[in-house]
Amino acid sequence: MSTDPARPRSSLRSAIGRAARRGWAGVEQLVGGFGTAAAALAVLAFVVVTAVTSLVGVGLLAVPAAARTVRALANRERHRLARYGVDLPDLAPPAPGVRGALADRSLRRELGWAVGHGTLGFVLGLLGVLLPFIAVRDLTFVLYWRLLPADPTATSIGVGTVHSTLGALWVSLLGVGWVAVIVGVVPNMARLQSWPARKLLVPDASVDLSMRVAELTSTRAAALDAHAVELRRIERALHDGSQNRLVAVNVLLGAARRALVRHPDEAEAILARAQDAAETALADLRAVARSILPPVLADRGLAGALTGLASASPVPCEAEIDVAGRCAASVEATAYFVAAEALTNVAKHSGARSARLTATLRGGTLRVEVTDDGHGGADARHGSGLDGIRRRIEAYDGVLRLDSPKGGPTILAVELPCGS
Repeated sequence: MSTDPARPRSSLRSAIGRAARRGWAGVEQLVGGFGTAAAALAVLAFVVVTAVTSLVGVGLLAVPAAARTVRALANRERHRLARYGVDLPDLAPPAPGVRGALADRSLRRELGWAVGHGTLGFVLGLLGVLLPFIAVRDLTFVLYWRLLPADPTATSIGVGTVHSTLGALWVSLLGVGWVAVIVGVVPNMARLQSWPARKLLVPDASVDLSMRVAELTSTRAAALDAHAVELRRIERALHDGSQNRLVAVNVLLGAARRALVRHPDEAEAILARAQDAAETALADLRAVARSILPPVLADRGLAGALTGLASASPVPCEAEIDVAGRCAASVEATAYFVAAEALTNVAKHSGARSARLTATLRGGTLRVEVTDDGHGGADARHGSGLDGIRRRIEAYDGVLRLDSPKGGPTILAVELPCGS
């Protein structure tokens, strides 16, 4: 059996390209976060001054302005993270007046985010700004070290001197190490930088009743739209497929009946064609029935159905299923269709070489997560497949989380209440 040496080289180049894109995307995210972190520090200073002066009554008039400034900065951070797959909906400006600002629970969470992002996010963002310059400085040191004054500090960390080309090469080797840090560590640093936002900039729906009512109204409308779309799909499948084939069966049976009188030798061939058309129509009807509620869910349960999806995926997919109990049939069907659509998207659009499907049932909540090592950049707001997933889970008051920075990896997680 012959082997193709070009294929391993192509795979290696592809892996290096993906790693480089992830590292650069991480640097880009850290630098963007550095800007909002610096702004958060300035806003915190404004809030502290307002709070101190309010103790003597002077700063009370500035409280609404401070509240609006915090909300505007938090919304800017939500917009920034949306470019990297973190979906955080904007919040409306706080209620006017001092009392409205103080009663806004989401505003307090945003202040907590400003503290965390202005400290940890600022440090991580500063590292994101400095690391590319440090890496370039050390990588190219061997090219310019002779132009420096005598006994210069060789490394970017301020340690050591160089007196020979060999020593300069060791400094350049340190630059390779910085590149490895950018590729391997910076994406995780970017994820850590966005952690306060992912935890604290989520709307507090349990407190903001009006937002909750608006959300339920929106999800109800989305559920009705999804239901109408599904009915239209089933109608088209029956009309364009099964109905047409059954009409053909009827026509062929009529032709066979006439042939029995006039040309008996032709009747057998016509009946064979009618039988083939009937079998095809039956297969179409079975396919439509499976699309409404897959029989595999009833035969093997959700765990077996998801395991079968993973094994049938065009992209090698590892499955880790821990679903001991059963949920409502409609919830299991939704989880199944979400996993199927996510794995289809992985195969069609991600360029991934491997994927992972996990499902757990804990505390009355069914969680399904699909992870791939593709190029990332998925956007839940501009993808028809992802939009369909969102509509399905919103009908059950579920939650969709998509984390897909440029360069990958992509993580799609869905949480569904395991009720009726």
